[in-house]
Amino acid sequence: MIKKVMVFGTFDILHPGHLSFFKQAQKYGQLTVVVARDKNVLKIKGKLPQNSENERLKTVKNIWGITALLGDLNDPYKVIKKAGPGIICLGYDQKSFVNELKFKFPKIKIIRLKPYKPELFKTSKLIQYARH
Repeated sequence: MIKKVMVFGTFDILHPGHLSFFKQAQKYGQLTVVVARDKNVLKIKGKLPQNSENERLKTVKNIWGITALLGDLNDPYKVIKKAGPGIICLGYDQKSFVNELKFKFPKIKIIRLKPYKPELFKTSKLIQYARH
């Protein structure tokens, strides 16, 4: 049976680091990508993404073999409860909700994925580079 795998992120400016992240996660099973809501990005990162949640969702949905959906506005765990993944993959730099995930979903395996050239491909760095 194919395992359900879930990842989360803002995915503001899709770049090779994100594509590597998706590819690594897909090795574990059928991938669902949860795109963060604008309100939640603002709460976690202290600023809005450059692209709206619907633009970011549309971009991720265009990647073959990936199911993409928006996270819940009020309960970040609702999508996990509904989808029931066996594995959640986290990016090397994801810090939010990690302890809560382990506590709330002890049966879900949590895997930390490797970075792909983070000195080049990190959205915040790409935005800074584009401004100069």
